[in-house]
Amino acid sequence: MSESEYLAAEERAATRSEYVAGELFAMAGGSERHNRIALNIAFHLRAASRGHRCRAFIADMRLRVAAHDAFYYPDAMLVCDETDVHPLYKERPCFIAEVLSPATAAVDTREKLVHYRDIASLRYYLMADSERVWAQLLSRAGADRWLEQALEPGESVRIECGGLSIALSLADLYEDTGFAVG
Repeated sequence: MSESEYLAAEERAATRSEYVAGELFAMAGGSERHNRIALNIAFHLRAASRGHRCRAFIADMRLRVAAHDAFYYPDAMLVCDETDVHPLYKERPCFIAEVLSPATAAVDTREKLVHYRDIASLRYYLMADSERVWAQLLSRAGADRWLEQALEPGESVRIECGGLSIALSLADLYEDTGFAVG
C-alpha cells in the first residue's frame, strides 16, 4: 500500500492503523488510565501554547516519519514549525509523548524510539507508563546524542520548544489516574 492509499483508506476507516513501509498495523484500544495520562500531557501542552505559534495535538493527528516510510499516532505532540501545515499529518514536532501500555510498550520503546530520533526537529520524547508511576524523558543533546532523564516524585522536567517553556512533573502526568505520586 502506498502512503497516499493509506491516507485515503484511513480517512474512511472505522478504526485507526499505523503505517510502516507499506504495511498497516491496527491500533490497540487504550485504557481509561492511558487516556487520562495522554490527556494530562496534552492539557499542559495546550495550556502553554494558547495564543502561540506552537500547536498541541492529541492521538488523532498522525505523525509522518518520512525517513522510515511511516505514519504513527503519538499520544501527544507539540509542533512549533509554522511550515508544518499538512491537514492530515505533521512531520516536524519538537515534542512527542507516548503512553506505554502492555500492548504498545515494546513498539513505543524500540521501533518508535528509533524512528522518532531520526526526526531532525524533535528535541524531546516522553514515555509515561500507564500501569505504574514511571516516566522517562529523552532530550536531544546533539546530532546523535540523547540524554535520558527519569522523572522522580517532586521533580519536573522543562520542555523548551519554539520559545515556550513547559514544566511537567509526575504529578502533572498522573493527575486523576488513581496512582499516588509521592
